[in-house]
Amino acid sequence: MKKRLLCLLLALLCLGACGKPDATIEPEPDARQPAEVTPPPAPEPETDPAEEYAAGLSVEEQIAQMFFARCPEAGAAALAGEYNIGGYILFGRDFEGQTRDSVRETVQSYQNAAGTPMLIGVDEEGGTVVRISSNPNFRAVKFHSPQSLYNEGGFELVTSDTKEKDELLASIGINVNLAPVCDVSTDPADFINARAFGQDAAATSEYVKTVVSQMVADGTGMVLKHFPGYGSNVDTHTGIAIDERPLDSFRESDFLPFKAGMAAGAQAVLVCHNVVTDMDAELPASLSPAVHKLLRDELGFDGVIMTDDLIMDAITEYTDGENAAVRAVQAGNDMLISSDFVTQYNAVLTAVNAGTIDKAQVRQAATRVIRWKMQLGLIDA
Repeated sequence: MKKRLLCLLLALLCLGACGKPDATIEPEPDARQPAEVTPPPAPEPETDPAEEYAAGLSVEEQIAQMFFARCPEAGAAALAGEYNIGGYILFGRDFEGQTRDSVRETVQSYQNAAGTPMLIGVDEEGGTVVRISSNPNFRAVKFHSPQSLYNEGGFELVTSDTKEKDELLASIGINVNLAPVCDVSTDPADFINARAFGQDAAATSEYVKTVVSQMVADGTGMVLKHFPGYGSNVDTHTGIAIDERPLDSFRESDFLPFKAGMAAGAQAVLVCHNVVTDMDAELPASLSPAVHKLLRDELGFDGVIMTDDLIMDAITEYTDGENAAVRAVQAGNDMLISSDFVTQYNAVLTAVNAGTIDKAQVRQAATRVIRWKMQLGLIDA
């Protein structure tokens, strides 16, 4: 009997032990589940070297970077050092009686004085506009016009001529040629014809592409001119030119060489002083926000936009010389070609301090100028 009770007791104990809830049993970890991984930190946004450089300049220096000033006859190095000017354009007088060595040394004195490396430019188009090769100390004969080159040796000669110009300019410290002329002109009676390629938009586009591609390869800065296209208009150095052609005619013809130049890597575009009524009937193109919007938005250009010289008669008849610079900045220009730098610089500075010109716009313009200088190897990117 005792034995039977002992067996029953043992059975009950065994039953209690086997009947524990599963919840009390710790499950084995699933080795197939991956360990929790901490995601890497988000990468820092890339900085724009040109924007960073421009931000390190004072507002006064940023404004000065917006000027491509005519090189003064005296005190040019001191002026460059005092203001940190964006660049100097040299004209025929700067080469008279000079040699390659003397010009190189003079230009280097400007660079040594400036806080930021300068653009040093010249109009050496060939043909009727030759600031350097008109002096036999620099070349035995003047550079030929685009039309003459093409007629003699096609685009092969155009290419070799461009390369020779680039090498000459580089040898004397000049880093920008204000060329090529992109205007479409087939009528020899047009004011601009002698400076243009002289053929239709398709042929002119091929010419511009050829020149710009070679200049990019040579590391020479270029300026496409004269946007939006000069057409058959009169000389704006001496008066107002009114262009009444419809906008579509520009889209179908005049814009094409500019587009070709941009696609080939053009870094700057010069806007003319013509009043193009179908774009802006009130203002010269160089002072027109509407024209600059077309260039930025429709043609997609994000390089440096600059004016033609702001003392030309086509401008002074619209606004006095001082205000022309302010109006040009307000229109959207990044650089101002100026033969009266100090006056126009002070006008822009006054407008910025008064809030008439936004400081953010000045910084953006200076950034584009600095980026151009980086593309030319003048500033480390």
